[in-house]
Amino acid sequence: MLDSTGWSLQSLTAGPWIYAAVTTSILLDVLLPVLPSGILVVTAATAASAASASATAGASAPYVPSLLPLLLCAASASVLGDLAAYRIARRGGTRLARALARSRRLSTAQERLGETLARGGGLLVVLARFAPAGRSVVSLGAGATGRGLQDFLPWSALAAAVWATYSVGLGWLSGRWLGATWLGACVPVLALFLAGALAAYVIRRPAAAPAAAS
Repeated sequence: MLDSTGWSLQSLTAGPWIYAAVTTSILLDVLLPVLPSGILVVTAATAASAASASATAGASAPYVPSLLPLLLCAASASVLGDLAAYRIARRGGTRLARALARSRRLSTAQERLGETLARGGGLLVVLARFAPAGRSVVSLGAGATGRGLQDFLPWSALAAAVWATYSVGLGWLSGRWLGATWLGACVPVLALFLAGALAAYVIRRPAAAPAAAS
């Protein structure tokens, strides 16, 4: 039987509206990185997992989202948001390029993105999906530098699938192990932030210098 804390957590994600909230948050956070889309996904997944476990045990529970539709919403919204940012940057052209150039951090990330994609190293797009504001830098940078959509979109889709699977998976595991409690929600959120910090470290780490010729 769930305690009042568990019911409180599930009530935050109860109702079909949670799919629209997750989709909207992920669509917009490529332009507004302050939106807590990742937190919303793992919290909803935690509540869904705990509710599924309770239903298996015979306990009743309020409506919560199903894990598969939640996963599909998160991945699809991530790709569509990336594509929208890419198109906006592509059409912004010179104006956006000047704005990026004024920021040393963004211009450095932009240059590195171009070099990495040119070498076929689109895994940077996947890593950036976890890093704070990394998705914004990559999507806008790809459009502003004129990268072909065929070079960017497949990696964006892979990044979306990996990020959505990781986030929903964290929530599922936490809901199974810790239940629909605030601790059960905080643990996967912390794991999501740790993954973001690790991704940011890897992206910012300078590339190894080529070995000197003997």
